[in-house]
Amino acid sequence: MKNDKPLYLLDTSALMTFIEDEDGADRVQHILARYPTLIASVSLLEVSYLTIQERGQAEADVRYSLLRRLGATVIWELDEPTILIAAKWKAAHRVSFADTVIAACAKRHMATLLHKDPEFEVLQDQLEMEALPYKPKKREATDFSLKSKRDLLGGRVLIFKWR
Repeated sequence: MKNDKPLYLLDTSALMTFIEDEDGADRVQHILARYPTLIASVSLLEVSYLTIQERGQAEADVRYSLLRRLGATVIWELDEPTILIAAKWKAAHRVSFADTVIAACAKRHMATLLHKDPEFEVLQDQLEMEALPYKPKKREATDFSLKSKRDLLGGRVLIFKWR
């Protein structure tokens, strides 16, 4: 009997969304609770090294342990078809090495890629994917120079803090 439930592969960004309780974490939790789920080993590597850089080894160890207990199946090895898919996409698109491997794993396992990374948009015609809400873009600085700001304010300078 065939399983009619969809299969999901969680990208690193989806895992970080879940861990850090960002917008979309509830969707990740819903998928983990109700559907068969995969994690590419390269996502474990990314979560670990990013956490070591930002929060230290102890927090990285806690997060790694959490991810291993989620009940998702980890794809530890890359087979030849996955490598060839990733190579083709990496050559054709401006996508990071890790993201091409993760996307290729999703394609190879016929899983829906769950992510929060606009970099995957170039591959949307290549595999099934679902995007979580993207983080808002940071405000860009205006083109006014400090001198022109002083001129506009009659010699007074105001300091603005963006939130």
